[in-house]
Amino acid sequence: MDLGIIREEIDTIDKELLELFKKRMECSIKVAEYKKENGIPIVNTSRENEILDEVEKNGGEFGHAARLLFSNIMELSKGIQHDIIGSGKDIRRKISNADKKITFCSDTRIALQGIEGANSHEAALRLFPECKTLFYKSFSKVFEAVDKGEADYGILPVENSSAGSVSAVYDLILKYRFYIVKAINLPIEHCLCGLKQSEFTDIEQVWSHPQAMAQCSEFISEYGLKTVECTNTAVAAKKIAEEKRLNCAAICTEKAADEYGLKVIAKSCQNYKDNSTRFIVISKKLIIPDNADKISLCFSVPHTNGALYTVLGRFSSNGMNLTKLESRTIDGMPFEYLFYLDFQGNVQSDKVVNMLCALSEEMPEFSFLGNYKEV
Repeated sequence: MDLGIIREEIDTIDKELLELFKKRMECSIKVAEYKKENGIPIVNTSRENEILDEVEKNGGEFGHAARLLFSNIMELSKGIQHDIIGSGKDIRRKISNADKKITFCSDTRIALQGIEGANSHEAALRLFPECKTLFYKSFSKVFEAVDKGEADYGILPVENSSAGSVSAVYDLILKYRFYIVKAINLPIEHCLCGLKQSEFTDIEQVWSHPQAMAQCSEFISEYGLKTVECTNTAVAAKKIAEEKRLNCAAICTEKAADEYGLKVIAKSCQNYKDNSTRFIVISKKLIIPDNADKISLCFSVPHTNGALYTVLGRFSSNGMNLTKLESRTIDGMPFEYLFYLDFQGNVQSDKVVNMLCALSEEMPEFSFLGNYKEV
């Protein structure tokens, strides 16, 4: 058969499908109006599963694909119904009551993990110049400081362009559910730094944070260097200065080396030239600037086949670009997961707000973690 004839047949079928789809959505509007008048919940999982099971059964060799198609149609239908009913009153109220601007002054307290010269310190200086920086030994202590009111904001690394996610921080984000109010993508050049008297041929060990060493793994492997983990790159630099061992060096920034009196033995030790780390600013107060461009969420999904696929399809259907997805098991619930998700958008868009409201009503667990500007 001629390909042109087949394509003409497809075009005819597609036109018929489109008209039927429009009629299907018009019926969804009528259903929503009825449910609104009679106080009936939008989601009816048992009916959905009955329909999908029947579709898959009657779909023959295309049964599984037909199930996915109808599942997506149902998601779009539920989205329309949520819009009509006005779901998500709590989240709409939170968004409308949010502050528009991050306020800070010389007395503003910023919690960081590490010590002076750390990358988190550099991020703080860029985001909150001349504010008070409070240093803590661990990421969890930063969250605790914000939680107890010891600090107004906390700054934490969440992802590196080559080494990936900082898992411990994502665990804490999902535990505390604080708001993310700003983010910065900070270029980072790692250097091999040692005592003034040390030469490159003297170095046998490198000390640094595991993330930094992962970012410089090729350099470390090439020269056969032994690794010693430290809580922070700047902490590594400080320890090298204190230990005064010629055969040991820190992987840290040039700024950290200057801070602790070390010399730079080798520059640009990272695997990739364009190395950068993403830092977030956390707060107990929701702040949404007008120019916000990224949204973060935390949610769980119903324990049904294809549930996550269906939720992610909702973003695609609305033309929204996902930039991050992390999963964590829920304590005490084997094979049940919490998901952390970032996507590009602004809650000034009705489409964005309506989708958030719909998800907040449908998901077993849902937290809106903020809409913020990424520098």
